[in-house]
Order: sequence, then C-alpha cells, then structure tokens
Amino acid sequence: MTIVSHWISGAERPATGRTAPVTNPATGAETARVALADRAVVDDAVRAATTAFPSWADTSLARRTAVLFRFRELLNARSDELAAIITAEHGKVLDDARGEVARGREVVEFACGMPHLLKGGFTENASTAVDVHSLRQPVGPVVIVSPFNFPAMVPLWFFPIAIAAGNTVVLKPSEKVPSAALWLARLWKEAGLPDGVFNVVNGDKEAVDALLAHPDVAAVSFVGSTPVAKYVHETASRHGKRVQALGGAKNHMLVLPDADLDHAADQAVNAGFGSAGQRCMAISVVVAVGDVADPLVERIAERARKLRTGDGRRGCDMGPLVSAASRDRVAAYVAVGAAAGARVVVDGRNDTYDADGEGFFVGPTLLDNVEPGMSVYTDEIFGPVLSVVRVASYEEGVALINANPYGNGTAIFTGDGGTARRFCREVQVGMVGVNVPVPVPMAYYSFGGWKASLFGDVHAHGTEGVHFFTRAKVVTTRWTENRRGLELAFPVTT
Repeated sequence: MTIVSHWISGAERPATGRTAPVTNPATGAETARVALADRAVVDDAVRAATTAFPSWADTSLARRTAVLFRFRELLNARSDELAAIITAEHGKVLDDARGEVARGREVVEFACGMPHLLKGGFTENASTAVDVHSLRQPVGPVVIVSPFNFPAMVPLWFFPIAIAAGNTVVLKPSEKVPSAALWLARLWKEAGLPDGVFNVVNGDKEAVDALLAHPDVAAVSFVGSTPVAKYVHETASRHGKRVQALGGAKNHMLVLPDADLDHAADQAVNAGFGSAGQRCMAISVVVAVGDVADPLVERIAERARKLRTGDGRRGCDMGPLVSAASRDRVAAYVAVGAAAGARVVVDGRNDTYDADGEGFFVGPTLLDNVEPGMSVYTDEIFGPVLSVVRVASYEEGVALINANPYGNGTAIFTGDGGTARRFCREVQVGMVGVNVPVPVPMAYYSFGGWKASLFGDVHAHGTEGVHFFTRAKVVTTRWTENRRGLELAFPVTT
C-alpha cells in the first residue's frame, strides 16, 4: 500500500505513527494511506520554513520571480497529471479537475508580477530636507490549511503570492486528498525553489492545532466550513497570528420573470451540480420570482435528468461525493426536506451510476417548494441538491438573501440592467454575478465573502492577498548635513 507522507526541507519525509485511508470515491476502494503528523513532525516542518526564511526573503525579486516563471511553465506543461491526481482522490470529473488547475494557475501568473505589486511610494521633501518612502516586506513562515474540494486550486490561491513576496510556507492539505500537495512540492523543487521554502505536512486536527499555536508561524490562511473557520480564526488570533479564514456558504440565484429561462436553467444546473455540489461557490438555492417558478423548475428538472453520474474518468457529467459519510449526509438531508414538505422533483438517491465497485454517489437532486425554515435551506449541504424557493417579488428575494447568515456568492438572472445594478448595490454578499452563476473573481481581484463566510478582514489573492502576506513599513529620512540641533517639540512639517 502506498504511503503519502510529508515534504520537509526539499525531500519526502518517511511516514511514522498514525495513518488514515485515502479512497477513490468513484469505486470506494482504498488506494493509499496518508501519514498523520504529530507535533514533532509539525515542529520539523516549521523549523525548516523558519530556517529558510531569512535567505529567501533576502533573495532578489528578480530571482524569486524567475523561480515563479519556471514553476508556471512546468505547471502548464504537466497540468493533466495534476488533474488526474485530483480526480482519483476527490472524484470530480476530469474536465472539472482541469478547470481547477487552470484557475489556480491564474494566481501563479498574477504572482509572477510581484515586483510591480511590491512597489512602494516615495515623497521627496515631505518636510525640509526630509524624504519619506514606503515598502512592503514578507511576514515570515506562513501556514495554509486547505479543504478537500479543491486540492490544487485553493492552495494555489495562497502559496504563489506568499512565496513570491518572500515568505516560506507550510501547507496542510486535507487528509482526504493529500497527493496533489506532494506533487506540487516536487514541482517547486524542479523549478529551483530552495529547500525549506515550501513544505507539506499531512495530518488531521492534531497537526492543525499544532500549527495554529506554533510560536514561529506568522500567518494562517484557511478555507473550510464556517464552524472550523471560526475556530481557526479564534485559535490562531489568540496565539498572535495574522489570519484569513474563509468559511462556508449558502449561495442564492435570483431569477426574475424577464430572465432568459433556458440560459438560467442551464446555469442553475451547471452551478448546482458541478463537482457534485462540493463547492463553496455552488448555487444551492434558486429563488424564483413570481410566475417564473413553474417553467423554470420544469427546465431545470429536464436538464438534471439527462446528466450522467459516475466515475470522473469515464466522461461522465458528474462524479461522486468525497466519502461515504458525505453521501449519507446528503441523502439524509433530502429525506428530511421531503418530510418537511419540500417536493422532490428529481431524486438522485437511487440513480444508476457509471462506475465500478461501491462509489459514494448521489445523483442530481431538485427540491421545489422549499421554505426558509427547512434544514435543506438553512444548512450548507455540500452536495448535488438544488432547492427552489418561491417568492412574490424582487424585494422579497433580496430580503431573503440578505437575511441569510452566509454571504459568500450570489447571482441575479435578468434582462434589466437597472434591476441588476440595483441588486449589486443592495445585496449583502461578497461576490455577485449578473447572469453569471458562479462569480469567482479573476486572480487579480480578491476572493472572499461577507458575514459568516469570512473571518478576518483580508480576502484571498489579488491585491488583498499581497497585503496579507506582507507588512507595510514607512521610512522617514533626513541626512546629518541638515541637522538642526535639539528639537524636543513634536515634529511638524515645515
């Protein structure tokens, strides 16, 4: 049995101690074991990052970005390898895995422009013979704790920027999907990144807790469920870390009567069932306004029934859930929703699946007449379950969205530009799409939600990501030939 271990100081670390199974979700078969780090392994990884930090931070921007460019080229050339690893451990179809790698690669390309992004300002003669300039410097060893649903893209949101800015990294991937992180570590080595700048620690809560409390860790980036994001933010902040913790979501898609219903139905299916709904930006609630509900539900159901669910390597439209526990949890939500009065229009619990063995499948599921008090509405299901809530007006729809405790992503489908503009101003959500169901920003903008979808003040990648991984410093300069003698009063500009 293959053992997926750790990567510390430029080499794989032999596994010791506890391990956990790694499973192919399409077949249910155990394909490997992953090492679960104890505190000693965590200490070694952080020590490697701490040791490597001074020389890497002092490396010129030209040399740092040269490594980034080589990494980018290697990732471009071998992205299909990484996509296959993702599909084998996560289960998403190959095209979706390729798309994940492509979106992550955008951040690498953004980070290649770090010399421009780190430019400071300069003011000559701010006071008599006094100049002032600003600069941004790396914060130190940083930790990234990433979720199972995007084994490559989410780490790539963070570590290219962190490394390009002069920091060193310890990545803790989900133990369900560990192999992509090791693959990326080897790619960094091939690109010429010095040993210790990028490290991987596999593990569970024991490893995470050790990283959050480690005195040499300067900052923590996290993506996961809202309860865990809140825990990470509170714990790491209590230990003096800079923290960005991105949490869960309940993303709404508001469909107005003037929308193109065929386009809206296509996009609801794409955004609701892509990656088996295991996306923090998935649409999980369609808010149908007025008379649009019946024809829209009919169109979504027609499309959902045509989707082929199965092994992601067989050209299927949708793959499995990541684990048996996830499958059972999603199926239980559908049952509870039906018992509460929701109408099960398309039931994915008993579909036929194109796969060998006992995979973790729930097919596309559509629930109509969902009410805001039902658990299928209030909870983040994280599966291929699309709920339709009917409202009488635009105003009622916006009020419903704004009352939700989450604020990650939302979308409006309409042909009216004025209404769309009004929606963008009024809705209390961090990322908004207009006739776009999954409004994930490009890498040069920043990703992040509002309310219970984000803990901390700084979003991922873009300018905010650069600011998270650097600290600002302002330098005021006067040379000795301009010395004016003793001045005990508070300095003022003259």
